[in-house]
Amino acid sequence: MELLIKLLLFLKLPLIDRYITNELILFFLFSVGLLSSLGVAIGTVSDLADKITEYNLPISVAILIFCYKIPEYIAYALPISTLLTTLIIYGRLSSDRELIALGSFGVNVYRLITPALVFSLVVTLLTFLLNELIVPAANYQANLIQNPFIPKTELNLQKKDIFYPEYEQSFTDNKLAASKLKTIYFAEQYQDKSLQQVTIICFAQDKINQIITAKSAQWNQEKQVWDLFKVEINNITEDIETIANQQFEHKQLPLSSIMFQIVAQERSPEDMNIGQAQKYLTLIRDSGKEQEIARFAVRIQQKYAFPFICFVFALIGSALGANYSQINKSKGFGLCVGIVFIYYLLGFAIGSLGIAGIISPLVAAWLPNILCLNVGIWLSQTANS
Repeated sequence: MELLIKLLLFLKLPLIDRYITNELILFFLFSVGLLSSLGVAIGTVSDLADKITEYNLPISVAILIFCYKIPEYIAYALPISTLLTTLIIYGRLSSDRELIALGSFGVNVYRLITPALVFSLVVTLLTFLLNELIVPAANYQANLIQNPFIPKTELNLQKKDIFYPEYEQSFTDNKLAASKLKTIYFAEQYQDKSLQQVTIICFAQDKINQIITAKSAQWNQEKQVWDLFKVEINNITEDIETIANQQFEHKQLPLSSIMFQIVAQERSPEDMNIGQAQKYLTLIRDSGKEQEIARFAVRIQQKYAFPFICFVFALIGSALGANYSQINKSKGFGLCVGIVFIYYLLGFAIGSLGIAGIISPLVAAWLPNILCLNVGIWLSQTANS
């Protein structure tokens, strides 16, 4: 407490800013601790208990997973804590008539909520850094240490029954036409840097012209080719009446490396930071899976947009608290739950429109923030009138 006061004095903040910031920080730290503890307890403990009993997950591993999941729930708690803190603190200042007293000296509402907005910008930066640097790495470690014990983790499932369609752009009269299916790759499993039980179907002029099967395949980085083992190549004529069959113990073919790059990913898409996610999106651009591509593009934009909800929540919370003097802690919790529910419902609905391709990923990610920001601006104008 004394250290906090000394820090505020060192920054030479005006007395009113020091007072409000001190109130905000104390309750904010309490809120983050409470909400992140509840989140990790509800979201992780029961799941780990099931894994301990069903898969004989060692308790020591479960404790490690529990610790690795804490940063994720702290990141979720930061925006909600910002909203709850501003609601409670400004509601108390309003109910204690402190805002009225300050207003009698000519201090308007915009000046009073400025400390909350500045504070929220710091929380926004903290949320972005946490989601970008710590949460993906922690979630990856949590998935990594449980993989040997649990066969159906997302990371394990994406290494089985691998399917990748490759498309190519076609041109008509020097104009870009619709993408055409070029090659279909299928493998039963990816293990030890090898694809097992591989089937490759090649197309030419919208017809199958070659089917390749192999017991295993590896990517030859030096020669930039596929090394196929125990290979059977079936070349199909245009009239499909003749099939030329060739068999090899080992065959090198100049096929695309993208499938190997995708399956070699050691992180599930949800556990990537923005840079890793953008690289992965580049890899699947030519897969023809439009919905998956759109979903991933929306998720990347949401990674940018999510931290800024801290600022929006601070504006809404402080304006509501300044508007209504009847907001106590119980009402503050209730309002906080309602606002967060509406925001996430709005985000899910608009995000679904982006995934469906109705609106752009950029709009799908940022529109909930913009709508809520307008609500916050309206509330602050109402409080100042």
